[in-house]
Order: sequence, then C-alpha cells, then structure tokens
Amino acid sequence: MVVTLRDVARAAGVSPATASRALSAPDLVAPARRELVQQVARELGYRPNRAARELITGRTGNLCLVVPDLESPFFAAVAKGVQARARALGFALLVADAEEDPRLEAELVGHLGAQVDGVILSSPRMSDVELDRLSRDVLDEDVPLVLVNRRHGGLPSVVIDNADGIRQAVRHLYALGHRRIGYAGGPVGSWSDTQRRHGLEHASHGLRHVEVTDLGHFPPVFGGGVAAGDLVAASGVTAVLAHNDLLALGILSRLHARGVRVPEDVSVVGYDDIPAATLVSPALTTVTVPLARLGRAAVDLLVEAGPVPTPTESALATALSAADGGLVGGSGTPPSVLIGVELVVRASTGVVSAQASVADG
Repeated sequence: MVVTLRDVARAAGVSPATASRALSAPDLVAPARRELVQQVARELGYRPNRAARELITGRTGNLCLVVPDLESPFFAAVAKGVQARARALGFALLVADAEEDPRLEAELVGHLGAQVDGVILSSPRMSDVELDRLSRDVLDEDVPLVLVNRRHGGLPSVVIDNADGIRQAVRHLYALGHRRIGYAGGPVGSWSDTQRRHGLEHASHGLRHVEVTDLGHFPPVFGGGVAAGDLVAASGVTAVLAHNDLLALGILSRLHARGVRVPEDVSVVGYDDIPAATLVSPALTTVTVPLARLGRAAVDLLVEAGPVPTPTESALATALSAADGGLVGGSGTPPSVLIGVELVVRASTGVVSAQASVADG
C-alpha cells in the first residue's frame, strides 16, 4: 500500500498543508511540529510523489552523470561518490557511459538534459567549443552543468591538483637517484593529461640533471600500458610515470614479460590509486586521489549553481560542502573545488641501480 501525504498528516494530527511544508520547507514549520511530521513520515515509509512535485516545482528530482568509460575504476569510484551525495540530498541519479566518444557525450547530455535538474560531466573528451555550445544552446538555462576533472571558462568545476601529484612523484624518484624519467601519457584529448605534462615540466625545474622522456599518448587502459612497456624498455629510462594506474599495470606486465625487473631495473609510478594497485607484485607506487570526494563535491556545486534549492537541500549541502573543504573562487570567478592528492610509496619504486648511476656520470 502506498503511503500518501494525507496519511502522514492524519497520523501526525496536522493538516496536509502543514505536513507538506514540514517535509519540503521545514524552516516554515515550528520545530516540534516539524520533527513530529518527519518522524511519522519515516515510520510510515512515506516517499514523495516525484511526478506531482515536478508539476508543482518544475523540478524533476533527477541528476545526470556522464562518464567516458564506466569500466574504468576511476570513473566507477567517482560515480559512487556522486550517487551517495545525490541520495543524501534527495535526488535520483542517471548515469551514462560515453564510451570515450566526445560526440556521444554531447548526444547524451542533449537527450537527458530535459529530464534532470543538473548535469555532471566527468573528464569530458569534447572540445572547448563543444562545451560552450552545450552549456549555451543545448541545456536549459536553469539546468546547471558541472565539470569533474576539467576546467573551462565560466563553468563550475571539481579538479584534482595534478601539478602537485606529479611534483611529489618526480621528487620521490629524484631522491631515489633517478635522473632519466619517462612519461607515458593518456589520451590526446585528456585535459588532466595536459595538466600533468605541465606539472612534469615544472617539477623538474630546480632538480639537477633530470632528463624527461615523453613516451607518447596511450589509451588509458591496461592494453595501452602493454604497448607503452615496450617503449619504456627501449628508451633507457630508469623510471616511468604513467598517466593512470591501468597504464602503469600494463607497463608492469610488459616489463615482466620482457625480463625487465621492477624496481631493480626500472621504477614505475601510477596515478589514482585504484584497488588493483595493491593486488599486483610488486605493489604499485601511485598518487592517491580521493575519487568519491570528487563526486560528492560535484553534487554540492550543482546545488550551489542550480535553481534555489529547498531549505533542507541548502542546509545539508552547505554542511557537507564545509566538511569537504568548501568552494574555491571569488567574485566573478566560476566556483571551483581543488582536491589535494598524495603519493603512496610501495614496492614498484626503488633506488636506481648501480649500473644506471654509473651511466649518469
């Protein structure tokens, strides 16, 4: 049997209008009465009628998340963070996989935009021009768009500190004696890969005799790392930084197949700290990223950037956002959240071999 608002009102001894205000605009109801209505609603298992709420408020109660690849542990973890925060704020979540296709990203947002109250694009592969068109012409002006792992123009964004992650990795390898370091990059259209390359350039500044070898761009999957492994072996580097952990795991596998010892001959560093990083031998040194926090912060930005939320949503989002470190950005600046990262040292990195040290002179 479906519990209605009238059932809640009757059980609480209040009018349907008071019950409605206690659940949708609690600040308008006296605390004792509000708590009574909310308690009765929980006990009866009341769920608001989303269709009716949409007709009244013009809101759907849905959010949309579009990711490049749901099979990637990175995006799966971000999606879980988005879902947890959305549920806490009373939203349902629609998740779509764009299959690393920027055209499909735009198509999915166009199809789903009319059915949701906000859109989150995680690591979008589309160009800046397409992002502009999407936010200007495709989405209604009252449907906010938030970017994860990408910055662009005036759009709110949640990003990780790519430059600092690379700096930590390079300085760790330098302290171990490595002077010839390779970088196995991600997709050509990846914003985060571009940021990590910039970080790599700056990280080597001030370090004596560091030579950085660009090994190229690779698909951000295990197979891409296998292909990169051959170039690592042929390049003469003593250490390699990979765009993400999946690439790093592929590199580890290929080096092992070729008889190259890790870390005795080559040290390997990944990025993201996915669960599999500790399940291989040697365990992967990597830059850990709080992926679920990326998702939670993105939902908070949607509430901040979207139509005026209900008092319950606003108060909860403010409290949760403060717990996550708050928003960055001043007047005239798009709201942004910068998430810190930290290098986790495991067995895949070690002191450079004596032979390599002699070669360095």
